[in-house]
Amino acid sequence: QVQLVESGGGLVQSGGSLRLSCPTSGFTFSLYDVSWYRQAPGKERELVATIASRGGSTNYTDSVKGRFTISRDNAKRTVYLQMNSLKPEDTAVYYCNADRRGLRGGVLYSYWGQGTQVTVSS
Repeated sequence: QVQLVESGGGLVQSGGSLRLSCPTSGFTFSLYDVSWYRQAPGKERELVATIASRGGSTNYTDSVKGRFTISRDNAKRTVYLQMNSLKPEDTAVYYCNADRRGLRGGVLYSYWGQGTQVTVSS
């Protein structure tokens, strides 16, 4: 059974920090690119950060560059998102995602967590 369970969300003041965690099970974690997405009320889901399965290269959306850091621990099958200098506009539900890609880059399998709420007060 595939599981991705986000934790670490909560209420924080502007300028504060949070660390999100997403332990996983039920699939070969090391073969998957893993990402954090977020969705604010009334807005579309947005890709925040991705860390690749091989080599661990990372990508971030412009609005979080220099403030957020994505990392993974393959031994613990867990992905993390360290969020510093939080702003009210970071308020959203944050989702963990794992994608297995084929040789041509297409997504073969995709799994999602249930989300964790992050609220940043001004």
